[in-house]
Amino acid sequence: MTSPSHSKPAETMSAAVYRRFGPPEVVHVERVVKPSPRPDELLIRVRASTVSIADHRARSRRVPRGLQLLAAAGLGFVRPRHRILGMDAAGVVESVGADVTRFRPGADVLAMLGGAFGGHGEYVCVKQDAAVARKPANLTFDDAVTLVFGGMTARGFLKQARLQSGTSVLVNGASGAVGTAAVQLAKLAGAHVTAVCSGANADLVTSLGADRVIDYTTTDFAAVGQTWDVIVDCVGNAGFRRAGDLVNPGGALLLVVTDLSGLVRARRDSRRSGKTVTANVGPNPPEDLAFLVDLAESGSFRPVVDRAFDLAQIVDAHRYVDGGHKRGNVVLRVSAGADA
Repeated sequence: MTSPSHSKPAETMSAAVYRRFGPPEVVHVERVVKPSPRPDELLIRVRASTVSIADHRARSRRVPRGLQLLAAAGLGFVRPRHRILGMDAAGVVESVGADVTRFRPGADVLAMLGGAFGGHGEYVCVKQDAAVARKPANLTFDDAVTLVFGGMTARGFLKQARLQSGTSVLVNGASGAVGTAAVQLAKLAGAHVTAVCSGANADLVTSLGADRVIDYTTTDFAAVGQTWDVIVDCVGNAGFRRAGDLVNPGGALLLVVTDLSGLVRARRDSRRSGKTVTANVGPNPPEDLAFLVDLAESGSFRPVVDRAFDLAQIVDAHRYVDGGHKRGNVVLRVSAGADA
């Protein structure tokens, strides 16, 4: 008579989980099954992630006008498709699959997880050919993770414009995660940068390289009688109908945030105007993340952290982001050692 076999219980981890859409309170920390890497994946022990506007939209299902059905297809119609949010991660490679050659266990890395999410758990798996790069040696995990979501988004859009010395760039919503990155990247390319934000954030964006600041609470940038070579709209209120004529011939209108109309009309507006009009950030190649890492290590790109929350404070972190007034990035310290 054989003795019964006992399967080894699955390893677990702590993660911020949500099982229905709604306010910040739908998110809570619980124990879930720890992921295991496939042959082409590395397993990262997450030290830090960010709570971004993308997490807010995924959790609340509050998206720009007309995009509800499209968002539901990606996020889930009735229940969340991805129960652990977090579009980025900074951490340490715990283990690697048999086919992984780019990274070894113990390496400090950054990863753009994108629409797969997962950064708000203690561990996450990512393919080795995804947007993964070594962490800047001179930055903490808290600071380093801010390069990913905001930096990669800004980089993806700005690559579609012809930036050079003297190019005039307006960044609408310059004090957020994407905006603070766009200001810096445009300035590093030699552009003359106009930042649109509240007066309270003028010193911040000026310190990042903005040559001029327009306080949206007192002045409408569309009424100042100026045009720009490139407009980066990180707010969603500078679509082609309002801002198309403010873009110089051959310039670019980069719609980081837009509604369904802006998304559908972008290609037509681009073709008819002769200007680049796009709402597509493009791919997230690892080379872009490595580019940002090099800038940060050289001191050319500055991380912007508004505040940091521990994983146990995940509801407070979501409430803060929901307020709509964060400066730069809100960091989530997922596991011990995030400030190392």
